[in-house]
Amino acid sequence: MKAALRQQALVARVQGGDDAALTRNLTAALAPHRGKVLAGYWPMRGEADPHPAMAIHDGPVCLPVVIGPAQPLEFRAWDGRLEPGRFGTSHPPADSPVLRPQVLIVPLAGFDRAGHRLGYGGGFYDRTLAELRAGAPVVAIGLAYAVQEIRVIPAEPTDQPLDLIVTDGGVILPQPEKSHCASLGTNLQP
Repeated sequence: MKAALRQQALVARVQGGDDAALTRNLTAALAPHRGKVLAGYWPMRGEADPHPAMAIHDGPVCLPVVIGPAQPLEFRAWDGRLEPGRFGTSHPPADSPVLRPQVLIVPLAGFDRAGHRLGYGGGFYDRTLAELRAGAPVVAIGLAYAVQEIRVIPAEPTDQPLDLIVTDGGVILPQPEKSHCASLGTNLQP
């Protein structure tokens, strides 16, 4: 079921959205986290672009590196240099310092209002968030276009919830206990 929902969300993502509104909303969501280590990502395949908000973040910024299958991501300080990585990603080179993020901007294929997310199926962010959260509080901010919303995403025990979802339509504070009724105006259906 998740594979079908993922495909629906990725097709919807092609529509894109209001990039200026997305940047404004993400910048506002990041404002309370000044000075904290922020992990963003370099967008690929039509992902919502966090780069403009990352560029003005007041604090260290890092990007994820895929180390290998079934492993948590590593985060390297981003100084503007990028090199190609696994699965079509781009990341800082190996000589960049490794950082531990306190706030993560998480790319999404799809999301629901309960804070569940669909990634690409590799489980990298779920493993990473579980490991980071075991050591200290971490804020996970999902970033997507509003058209990527799905009414309900089935959750698995290993799925890590989002603390906040930022879209071009606004900022969503997940409501787990209201996941079925808080999704009015949903764009995609399971």
